[in-house]
Amino acid sequence: MPTAIVRRFSAAVFVTSLAFAGIVSSPAQAAPRGGSYVAALTAPLSEPREDIVDGMLWKCTGDRCSAPAKGSRPVLVCGRVARKFGAVSRFTSPQGELSAEELVRCNGSE
Repeated sequence: MPTAIVRRFSAAVFVTSLAFAGIVSSPAQAAPRGGSYVAALTAPLSEPREDIVDGMLWKCTGDRCSAPAKGSRPVLVCGRVARKFGAVSRFTSPQGELSAEELVRCNGSE
């Protein structure tokens, strides 16, 4: 009889360990992909600027602006950047570069 109790206890500990491991690893799997947004402006800025756009700190120098990616839709982020810093000629995110059609939407966004 004691062997059966030890086996049940060992099985319970094993299952609990697996469940805990799943809980612990979930946040890492759900975390947004790393990387950054990078916008090339049509016209360079006269001086370096930093500003918060949609909760992200954007740093701009010349015709290049960048910020850590937070998982927002790139075309929407691009539109907000265009309104804040000027027209965007190229926009990249961890998902890739916006197409010409997406850039038109970006620069025409409200």
